Parts: sequence; C-alpha cells; structure tokens
Amino acid sequence: MSLKTTPLHGEHKALGAKLVPFAGYEMPVQYPIGITAEHHAVRNAAGIFDVSHMGEIEVWGDRALDFVQHVTTNDASRLEVGQAQYSTLPNDEGKLLDDLIVYRFADHYLLVVNASNRDRDLAWLQGHAKAFSVELRDRSDDIALIALQGPRAAAILARITDEDPGKIEYYRFRTGEVNGAQAVISRTGYTGEDGFELYVEAKDAVAIWRRLLEVGADDGLVPAGLGSRDSLRLEMGYALYGNDLDETTTPLEGGLGWVTKLDKGEFVGRDALLSQKESGVSRRLAGFRLLERGFPRRGYSLQLNGETIGEVTSGVLSPSVGEGIGMAYVTPDAAKVGTRVDVMIRGQAIPAEIVRTPFYKSGSVKR
Repeated sequence: MSLKTTPLHGEHKALGAKLVPFAGYEMPVQYPIGITAEHHAVRNAAGIFDVSHMGEIEVWGDRALDFVQHVTTNDASRLEVGQAQYSTLPNDEGKLLDDLIVYRFADHYLLVVNASNRDRDLAWLQGHAKAFSVELRDRSDDIALIALQGPRAAAILARITDEDPGKIEYYRFRTGEVNGAQAVISRTGYTGEDGFELYVEAKDAVAIWRRLLEVGADDGLVPAGLGSRDSLRLEMGYALYGNDLDETTTPLEGGLGWVTKLDKGEFVGRDALLSQKESGVSRRLAGFRLLERGFPRRGYSLQLNGETIGEVTSGVLSPSVGEGIGMAYVTPDAAKVGTRVDVMIRGQAIPAEIVRTPFYKSGSVKR
C-alpha cells in the first residue's frame, strides 16, 4: 500500500528533509540541520511543523454538544465559542481509542484526532452519530495543519495575519486571514512553547509555509520534523498515543484523570472508569530520569529491587535537560516521586528516579 503525502510534501523534499513512513504518510523526521538543532530552535526561537496528517472531523446538528459529551471524557459543555479543549475518546470498557482536541465553533464542533487512528475513530463516531441525529464531516483531506511553535511564534505570525496573535488566549482560537487566506488560528501546540496551529485549506498551505519561513528567517525560524516534535513533547511529559496511550490503557492509568469528568453525566465507558476509580488503578504512567548517562528506549524494562515493574513507553536523551528521560507504566507504589528504580539498558542496570513532569520547566507556553 502506497504512503499518503500531505500538501507540503514537495516542500519537505526541496528542503532536504529525511522522509519516513508515519501513520500511513511519508513525513519529515528531520531536516539537514538535525533533530537536536531543530529542538533547540523551537525552545529558543521558533520552528514550523507540518502536521497535516492529523484527522479533522466536524460535528453538525442540533444535538452536536450532546454527541460530543457522549463520546469524550472531558466536559465540552464548559466550552465557549472560540475555545479548544484536550480530551480523550474512550471505548465501552473505558480504554483509550484516542486522545484529541475539541474545538467549539458557533455552529459546529471540530474534533482533531491522531493520524494513525483517523479511519477507526471516524467509524466509531459514526456508530454513535445516528442516535443523536448529527452529521459527521471528515475534512482531513481538505485541511492542512501547520504548527508554528516557539517563543518567537507570535511575533512571526503577526507579520502575515490581520489578527493580533498576542491577544489570542491559550487554548483559544480565531478565524482570520493568514497570508491572505482564510485560516483557523489556534493558540495550541505539543511542544511546551508558546505557539499556534494554523488550520488552512490544502491549496493555501504551500504559500503560507513558504511565507512563514521567509518572514521568520531573521528570528531563527526553522522547519522541524517528527524527531524534534517527539523530544519536545516528551520533555513536557505529554503522552503520545501509540506509545504511552493505547487501547490497553485507561485515562486514569495514563495520567489523564484531569480530562476525565466522571461527574458530568453519562458518557461512553463511564461505568468502567467509575469502577476503576473506586477500586484503584493497578499501574500508572510515570516519568523518570536516569541518574547516569544513557538512552532509555521504548521497550526497556524497569526494575525495583531486582523485580520487573514495567517498561519504557517513551524515552530520549533530552536535548534541553541533558539527561536520559522517559515515561513508563509502573505499579502505584513505584510511581511515587523519588522512588529509585533501574532501567535495563543492554543488560546493564542504569539507576533512575521517578520524577514529576514536566522534565523541562522553562517553556514559554501560555497558560
């Protein structure tokens, strides 16, 4: 099966990106300056990411809110028009089908889902839509998504939009013009830095991408790929679906109790999650840092007093923190901050300690 491409595929090739298969797409993992340089550019100036592989599903109808409340764990009734919300999509057992962002527009909702789950999510949502008489519109192939991230993001974006990016609050969005084209300008991101995600028509993506790189050059703006996106999100302790979250985990196990509103009323999987909350989870997603140099890769086991207590779900040698960091599911007792554990790296027990996330605490993200 051939890989899909985003509207910006030609730009990545022209910029010399290393392209890899990801979620059914051929995507840039890095550009010639390398992952570490891209990472530092986002932390200190700005980076631009193509995340057009994400899925966008609109929900239309008089009962659109009821539908969104039914299929997600967070409380969408609290959203104002122009506000976004992080949430999860549970199955009947309370396990995670996906994590997503919910956007409230004046006349509909937009669900932004992970690329690898797009088709499955859409089918799942369609299975619930009929009962609420809502219409689902898959806009994934019509929309390109460009993420402009970093402390210089607002200043750069201001040069090509009629909106004032600095006045858009965190997890809020506006519809306006970017480079003369209609766009949804959302103050959201996955890096721990201030930034914006620009939802634009596919036909407008190349011109906007090029213009941003042009007007941001003097600020140090660089194109950035999936590699730095991963190290940036991991330094913040942001979970990645497919690594740290999947259909075997619940939001309560994955540290997402804060977006699981069990008191909002009925929703898919609520009974199972109520039961789990009452009985307690058997494992928790925890952050750890290595106390000696090493690279904690996915799949490496964690041990406590010689007994295996879990395995690494995400790990990296952190460019900003300068040490090996990662996340793993461990028993609730072992998940306590300060617990000393060992990460087994190529047969060696490397000492580590459970820590509170984020690992990197100096990000410019607007709260």
